[in-house]
Amino acid sequence: MRKAISKDGTPIAFDESGKGLPVVLVCGASTSRSTNAPLAALMARHFAVLNYDRRGRGDSGDTLPYAIEREIDDLTTLIDEAGGSAFVFGTSSGAVLALEAAARGLAITKLALWEPPFVVDRDRRPPADHEQQLTAFIAAGRRGDAVEFFMTKVVGLPPEFAAQARNAPWWQAAEDLAHTLVYDASIMGDYSLPAERLAAVAVPTLVIGGADSPAGLRHAVQAVAAVLPHAERRILQGQTHDVDPEVLAPVLEEFFTG
Repeated sequence: MRKAISKDGTPIAFDESGKGLPVVLVCGASTSRSTNAPLAALMARHFAVLNYDRRGRGDSGDTLPYAIEREIDDLTTLIDEAGGSAFVFGTSSGAVLALEAAARGLAITKLALWEPPFVVDRDRRPPADHEQQLTAFIAAGRRGDAVEFFMTKVVGLPPEFAAQARNAPWWQAAEDLAHTLVYDASIMGDYSLPAERLAAVAVPTLVIGGADSPAGLRHAVQAVAAVLPHAERRILQGQTHDVDPEVLAPVLEEFFTG
């Protein structure tokens, strides 16, 4: 593990592995760099991979107050560590963060996205005050309730799943990261597709989704690919939002080296 210092002085922890053209991996909501570790190991066969903890997660610092601009500065720092430009892969809300960074002109040479969770179907939207409710749960020390709220009211999982999840081995890790759900809520806003802003993304982009993911995510993949100026869309058979790294890695390798 190494640490780089972001613009505001926050230490950002990352693992670097492999040799070749650099790829930065951006994790999604309620996850840290450990989630991307299997993908990083596979990608390291062909690339120099920088897999980092977003601020507030794992071994990274967490200078307050939170701001999206600070997270973009963090990604800039990782790209600088990579040599000044890099391929970037983002998953879920991390894909949206990567899109925001690309729209602001970061030195991203190619961008790959796994299921950015914009809501493009009118029949399901998270509560308009979801960020405020998450903030209130965290302020009250109700980290488990924050995770359950995110699962049920934001993601749309059934309540019985969340109730059972409280006894799962990974639940404590989810509670440990619960405060960062507020950060991802800030990134996602009202979950609508910012078509005008995405039109500013000038780099070649691959938008990937799973054939077995919920329809809303598949529709979002299609919508994002449609508004980006230089995008292609790919759907992976047999995959859900929890994509298999063994399936994903060859797709990323082909795109980044093509």
